[in-house]
Amino acid sequence: MSWIQREAIRVNVPARNWQAAVRAAGKLLVKNHFVERRYIKGMIDTVKELGPYIVIIPGVAMPHARPEMGVIKSGFSLITLKKPVNFGNEDNDPVHVVIAFCATDHHAHIESLRVLALRLSEETFVQDACNAKDVDALAEILLSA
Repeated sequence: MSWIQREAIRVNVPARNWQAAVRAAGKLLVKNHFVERRYIKGMIDTVKELGPYIVIIPGVAMPHARPEMGVIKSGFSLITLKKPVNFGNEDNDPVHVVIAFCATDHHAHIESLRVLALRLSEETFVQDACNAKDVDALAEILLSA
């Protein structure tokens, strides 16, 4: 089973700030029936409460919220931004790629992170994702290997 569905991928998404970037990635989770709409607010509130720790490596943010904020089933969405935005993480800003994820429970959370960590550890993954010109090209990069 692949870690992300093509329908949950978008490229060159405009976002004026980090909240808009999180909303855009969150809307794909909603559209693909992974979460209820309130999960988007949960992701934004988590960053406001805990800070920009979700910017996990240079150029990549991974917003998420607790399962009780409306998770229906575990999943990912991924967007590349038309122009990078700052989340307030001095070491890893600006963000070019936003990977929103949701998990139904702690075990699913850990498994989701494991899958994502494997892809992000690939040396060219982030650059290749940023260079993708359309959803088909990005999907091929994401679903390869």
